[in-house]
Amino acid sequence: MPAAVPSPPRPDGAQPGPRVAVTLTQLWHRVPGGTATSVLELVDALAARSDVRLAGVGARGVPSTSVTLPTSVPVATLPLPATVLYDSWDRLGRPAVEPVVTSVLGGVDVVHLTVPMGPPRSRAALVATVHDLFPLSRPEWFTRRGVRLMAPALRRIRDHADAVVVPSRSVAEDCRRHGFDPDRLHVVPWGTRPVTAPADGGASVRRRFGLAGPYVLFVGTVEPRKGLPVLADALARIGRADLTLVVAGPSGWGPETAQHLAAVPGPIVRTGFVGEDELLALRAGAAACCLPSWAEGFGLPALEALAAGTPLVTSSGTALAEVAGDAAVLAPPGRADLLADALRSVLDDDALADRLREAGPKRAAGFRWEDTAAAYAEVYRLAAGAGGRRP
Repeated sequence: MPAAVPSPPRPDGAQPGPRVAVTLTQLWHRVPGGTATSVLELVDALAARSDVRLAGVGARGVPSTSVTLPTSVPVATLPLPATVLYDSWDRLGRPAVEPVVTSVLGGVDVVHLTVPMGPPRSRAALVATVHDLFPLSRPEWFTRRGVRLMAPALRRIRDHADAVVVPSRSVAEDCRRHGFDPDRLHVVPWGTRPVTAPADGGASVRRRFGLAGPYVLFVGTVEPRKGLPVLADALARIGRADLTLVVAGPSGWGPETAQHLAAVPGPIVRTGFVGEDELLALRAGAAACCLPSWAEGFGLPALEALAAGTPLVTSSGTALAEVAGDAAVLAPPGRADLLADALRSVLDDDALADRLREAGPKRAAGFRWEDTAAAYAEVYRLAAGAGGRRP
């Protein structure tokens, strides 16, 4: 995608560039998930540019305690809480986004929808980020309510969005299979930032969680597609009682994992949600980070593990492999036997582990938030110039 080109000054004398209202309603979810992290980073990177004017749009009520609202842009709130808001968008296309941000921006040229909901009615151009199409392709991975809202919303986005932005080629291929117009698809990967090691190497955080020996780190919301039961089976096959499994992330939804985790020979530490500094400390001490998802739209935890220099074991044939390139050891999703082999290769081969620690940051350096923001700014410019919402 070409570099963003600043728009000429508008006749009303406002700052050049499209005026964009970006939805941040996932910050009001009980479990905001990785998409919230991605969108917050994108907002901060866009706020540093001079060719976009941005305002966030949230829901009524208090955001999740696991996220912090951006301070780089103003955030206006809609009159409904997120749970009711999504039903209202689904049935009525209301409330509209423009009224709550017009006083801040002086108008809205683009509505950037960052959740697979709605979309709300608008005369502005619609840019939608489609993180994945799993509500359509794998509805069993979601709650009934999630599928009821997200599946039709994704079809409406397909039919009406002026531009659809996806984070990986894998999602772009899924979109084409589901009838999205290739001319309106834009592949824009998420980014990461250079990692600074904790002052004490993370030792104090690891002591707090009782981590004295080697451990395998799993990062993410515990939900069906993340493959935690497959990892538990792989660790049972490895059979090392000295090897701890650390599960870093909130409980989400889906079948209970306790029965699967009971087969793990070593200790299990479930941290729940942890902040960025704590997660960095956990990555710094891990023998390996294992992300055995059945599928992902991108896989930000994989990219962050690479940036931290943590040896990564993840799923082949998925967007995770697309992100990791040759800087990780791959195993087919769902194959606990091959995942065990992949983990053994990292745990038992110091030379391989050292190569991955060196290769990871080099690979991650190619994914910069500044580049992500530049690409989105260009998509906004194109969408705004196209004249607004498709019929």
